[in-house]
Amino acid sequence: MTTLRFRNLASAFACALSFSDMAASDVSGQSRGFGRFRDAIKRGLYRALDPLVNLLVHAGVTPNLITFVGFAMNIFAAGWFIWSAETATRMDLGKVGWGGFWILVAGVFDMLDGQVARKTRAASRFGALFDSVMDRYSELVMFLGICYYLVSYHYFLSSLFAFIALMGSMMVSYVRARAEGLGIQCSDGLMQRPERIITIGLSGILCGVVAEVFGTFYWKVESLPFHLLENMSLFTLPIALLAVLANYTAISRLLHCRRQLMEL
Repeated sequence: MTTLRFRNLASAFACALSFSDMAASDVSGQSRGFGRFRDAIKRGLYRALDPLVNLLVHAGVTPNLITFVGFAMNIFAAGWFIWSAETATRMDLGKVGWGGFWILVAGVFDMLDGQVARKTRAASRFGALFDSVMDRYSELVMFLGICYYLVSYHYFLSSLFAFIALMGSMMVSYVRARAEGLGIQCSDGLMQRPERIITIGLSGILCGVVAEVFGTFYWKVESLPFHLLENMSLFTLPIALLAVLANYTAISRLLHCRRQLMEL
């Protein structure tokens, strides 16, 4: 009887893995389509930033310096959220809008360093490593500031989602790095670093602008001890979506790597 149960469990586990492989295959096809759309947007952004890139090249600014400035801007953005939590009020959401703006500014530097490195032919293996390490530190610091702000104003559920989003962000990058160390190309996904930065930055700006232009709003259900929807939801709901999609991307990459390793 016990043996039969183990066999049933093993069969169920094998079926689950088979289903996950099929799901990962579907996701891979969808992400390739999204990847083409993403690449088109990236090319447009690079063209828009090209004059600034040329200015930095002529000024002799090194890619590693740009990378470090981007990290410093993320520290500033995190500090802005922490300062806002200590000095502003719960309804002073213009501060959230400015926090989103500073996050986007920091994200611009993340695009500039690679472009400058390519134009000056200064790309190096250490530069790539330095950029990756600073990117991870930047995201950790950014989410620290956001979580501090949310906890300070008792958005505990949203702070939990922000922490889960941080977990997913780290795992998306870690799975790719570990896979490439094993010789597997693993760059697909729906919520990579540029998408994460844009999602958080734009949602913060939207939250601040709506509060400043239209004032505060909320929707409360009597049976719940908190507002179901309010101005802050324009910032926290995209973070919750990011938490789901970032972890989904990490898991889909893991399944993609499993499939590739089985074919070797």
